[in-house]
Amino acid sequence: MASELCKTISVARLEKHKNLFLNYRNLHHFPLELLKDEGLQHLERLYMKRNSLTTLPENLAQKLPNLVELYLHSNNIVVVPEAIGSLVKLQCLDLSDNALEIVCPEIGRLRALRHLRLANNQLQFLPPDLGRSRELQYVYVDNNVHLKGLPSYLYNKVIGCSGCGVTIQVSEMKLLSFSSGQLTVFLPAEVKAIGTEDDHVLPLQELAMRSLYHTYHRVPKDLNFLSPISLPRSLLELLHCPLGHCHRCSEPMFTFVYPKLFPLRETPMAGLHQGRTTVGFVAYCCSTQCLQTFDLLS
Repeated sequence: MASELCKTISVARLEKHKNLFLNYRNLHHFPLELLKDEGLQHLERLYMKRNSLTTLPENLAQKLPNLVELYLHSNNIVVVPEAIGSLVKLQCLDLSDNALEIVCPEIGRLRALRHLRLANNQLQFLPPDLGRSRELQYVYVDNNVHLKGLPSYLYNKVIGCSGCGVTIQVSEMKLLSFSSGQLTVFLPAEVKAIGTEDDHVLPLQELAMRSLYHTYHRVPKDLNFLSPISLPRSLLELLHCPLGHCHRCSEPMFTFVYPKLFPLRETPMAGLHQGRTTVGFVAYCCSTQCLQTFDLLS
């Protein structure tokens, strides 16, 4: 089986194939042959459905830089590496039927992505920036039973969310939650605190992070010169990739947000999912002013 796999990949490399089918191969690890030397620079579509993969390589974008479609349906993937955000040409990503509990924020920053399939996983929240790109038009998160909050950027997209929103005791979760009426949603793990209309002053750490971000993005400077000595490693990594951007004004946010919840019934999507799901749209705002002025349908 291994020799047959190597031969298939070698032929694809030699003949510069654009499509490679590795479905039903009982693969437990991403094939090293795909990552050898310069990788497969001409490959555009990779099919790896119904294997037993648990993760993806960090150098995926380096070795397969021209991927347009990546199909990983029905594996055992628990974590998707941040490096996936470097697949700048990716238009279709299928991670349905895996074991995902978290989707890294970098997926929300794939500017060419049009179709995203995350159905039948174990997701509890989605990245705040998911849907910010105008290119993303189709998002399917059906049957993620604990998922109750969809980023407000998605309200005018084609969404599949049937089977989401099963009731769960908040005390069972280790994530911050936010409630409005009878609906409670879980927030991303990076959120350390949430604000209300009465909280006009941001925490000092959040103010510092936003100030640093603007200082080193106003002019072309490399954030790598900030060593872990000058800033804790966890905050340094967060500075490179904010939690998300304000849904009202696009201000970057890091550990503190002002959430605003809109029930599904108040949006155009309600008719498509009536009676089949209990979810809402979450707007992530950066200040009390944005919180008060943000309107989902405006």
